[in-house]
Amino acid sequence: MTIEPCSARVRLRQWKTQDRAPFAQLNADPQVMEHFPGTLTRAESDAMVDRLHQFIARNGWGFWAAEHRDSGQFMGFVGLNVPTAALPFAPCVEIGWRLLPDYWGQGLAHEAANAALQVAFLQLELDEVVAFTALSNTRSMTLMQRLGMRRAADTFEHPALPRGHRLRSHCLYRILHDVWLQQAARPDAH
Repeated sequence: MTIEPCSARVRLRQWKTQDRAPFAQLNADPQVMEHFPGTLTRAESDAMVDRLHQFIARNGWGFWAAEHRDSGQFMGFVGLNVPTAALPFAPCVEIGWRLLPDYWGQGLAHEAANAALQVAFLQLELDEVVAFTALSNTRSMTLMQRLGMRRAADTFEHPALPRGHRLRSHCLYRILHDVWLQQAARPDAH
């Protein structure tokens, strides 16, 4: 059964055929992909949609398509994933996001990520969720901190990137189930 969480302004849902074109636009945007090895072609973007769709179909959760609830417009993706790279802290479940620039700076990624964490800790009953990014990606690190995640002391070299690559050095953030529950119980958390 597919889990499709909602927040006040964002619906996280399974991928649809009509998401392919705006997702390809997102993945071709140099500003959006600044902290990734490069932009994606339409074929690469479509293949990613296929993988994300299949993961959700198999598990009931994943990197969901993010839809603006009022307009019904596709915004990007937010959700949970099991990374396939040989990361030094694997196995793990990560939280991640990628939104079109029109939706930046409005708190939508934070809102949707909180909905994903609710699924992680209340429905999936995970012990921990991680997030990681290139050291240059301060916007994502700020969101990780706003979600209550704590940065690990050490950085790591992302194994999918070659030695010397400008994005190879990454930082890791974590949030534990009990910490998230304490935060969620605070009156100012909503």
